[in-house]
Amino acid sequence: MTTPYPFVPGAVLTAQQLNDIQNLPISDKTASYTLIAGDETKRTMMNNASATTITVNNSIFTVGDIIQIANKGAGATVVTAGVGVTINTSGSLSLAQYGGGYLLALSASTFTFFNLGSGANYGTATGGSSSSVTVGGINYTLLTFTTDGNLVVSKAGLFDVLLFGGGGGGGSTQDNTVSGGGGGAGGYVQSTLYLTGTLAVDIGAGGVGTSQPTNGFCSSIDTTARSLAVPGGGFGGGYTTAGGAFAAGIGGAGGGGSYQPYLTGAVSALPTVGGFAGGTGTSSSASAAGGGGVTAVGAARGSATVGGAGGAGYDVNAFTGSGSLFKGGGGGGGGSTTGGAGGSSVGGAGGGNSAGVAAAANTGGGGGGAGTGAASQVGGSGGSGIVYVRFKV
Repeated sequence: MTTPYPFVPGAVLTAQQLNDIQNLPISDKTASYTLIAGDETKRTMMNNASATTITVNNSIFTVGDIIQIANKGAGATVVTAGVGVTINTSGSLSLAQYGGGYLLALSASTFTFFNLGSGANYGTATGGSSSSVTVGGINYTLLTFTTDGNLVVSKAGLFDVLLFGGGGGGGSTQDNTVSGGGGGAGGYVQSTLYLTGTLAVDIGAGGVGTSQPTNGFCSSIDTTARSLAVPGGGFGGGYTTAGGAFAAGIGGAGGGGSYQPYLTGAVSALPTVGGFAGGTGTSSSASAAGGGGVTAVGAARGSATVGGAGGAGYDVNAFTGSGSLFKGGGGGGGGSTTGGAGGSSVGGAGGGNSAGVAAAANTGGGGGGAGTGAASQVGGSGGSGIVYVRFKV
């Protein structure tokens, strides 16, 4: 039965009507909506696949009025203050799907919003480079760390984090008939953590592409039991005059394989955090395989003279809302005529009869492997990592 509220003078209520006083009718809305007088007697329910707003204007409600709001649509609903209105909250004014809350009128122009759903438990913090972003209709503050720093949590709570380790160095060669494999991308991990206090943020450096290349370094948040870390990428395989062929390194993503007896590209050290194996090399040493990326394995050589492409990276747009932007591509393998492409244009390209190309900073990309053509060629260095932290506003 529909509630008889609000009551009118002279009304006589049945027992069933008295029992139904709390059963407020649902007022479905499929587009952005401005609250009107009488909405305190209903439950305003948003239902739209895209983002919507519920606007609260001045002098519509009186002290003590409670306006219930919920969202069942896939698009987020943001409670928005009209001209001259102040809305205070300890949580978020954004309601994700199936979120809800209520406005309490403290005056005709001042309200407190009690968020009873998602967003109420997110914290706030400073550090890195701050920007305002919108992802899936939800507003966030995004903190981007490109160098070591501190995450200073001013209100403890939940934070979404996305980390990329440093990419591995590209494989080198000291034999003019052998190419080096591409470096593996730094691994990545995305998680939601409860954080408090001041936390150290470390950005993993990329591995170097010297005559004996190195793995990339770990990126992390905090150094205690609450810490979250992701490994750097493995270096590409290659050849030295002193020791002969050397195997590709194991890391967040594996380095690409080069010359026998070490044909197989390295596997990812921790595949659960994102990272794939490097491509398989060949006994025909004039070209080598690409390093693994964070979403795909590195490719085997393109041909006897063309290196393999690096494995694909990950588009961080779903986290940052900044448009298509890839991180964590594997380095391309070296070749005698043409080096393999860097994964997702993020990893360094392999050298074609030349040294490998370095990956750009803060991409987590693997360095390109060295190509043949000289007695000594080095691979490109891996790109340093990056750390993103966001919280709802």
